[in-house]
Amino acid sequence: MPFTDNFSDLSNADGYQFEFRCERCGNGYRSAFRRDPRAAGQKIARGLGNLFGGQLSQFTSMAENLLDRSTNSPAKDEALRAATAEIGPRFHQCRGCSDWVCGDVCWNDQVGQCVRCSPALTEELAQLQAEARRQQMRQRLETVDLVGGVDLGRQAQPRCPSCGAQSHGGKFCGECGASLVNVRVCGGCRAENPGSSRFCAECGTSLIA
Repeated sequence: MPFTDNFSDLSNADGYQFEFRCERCGNGYRSAFRRDPRAAGQKIARGLGNLFGGQLSQFTSMAENLLDRSTNSPAKDEALRAATAEIGPRFHQCRGCSDWVCGDVCWNDQVGQCVRCSPALTEELAQLQAEARRQQMRQRLETVDLVGGVDLGRQAQPRCPSCGAQSHGGKFCGECGASLVNVRVCGGCRAENPGSSRFCAECGTSLIA
């Protein structure tokens, strides 16, 4: 019987239903729910047993034992065969990898294999073209000056040291007007020093107020 490892049993106390899934994309297809006529008879017998009790109640218990819903029961096997016949036309078994795949998305009918083993030419070409575009854009982008006018040697300040507002570039904060340049100007020689400096690198004057 096909579909031995890619289906789920959705059966319940009233009948049988199975869901089959494509082993490539995971798309699922459910068989029609098939009611078990024995389940209806069991409900009637249970109701009569509860009503009259005695021997009829014992008969109800026997009927419940006969209603076997185990995986290997003949009724379930027959229901699974019927579901397989119903859903089978939606699937194909790949001759390359032996997976069961859906015919709607994952089957290359011209080759008789799944699109993982034998990709569809138009889809494969579209994917390769997309990859080539990304590569060409990356190569061209490397030659474009995207930092013209930016002082790359100056320490960037993501936020204003005065008010904490987000900085979007420039030398002064757009919110409070404070300087975004992370330097300390020496009071003696007016040389600019990194913001973390404690003494001037030019004249040795203390930069701590």
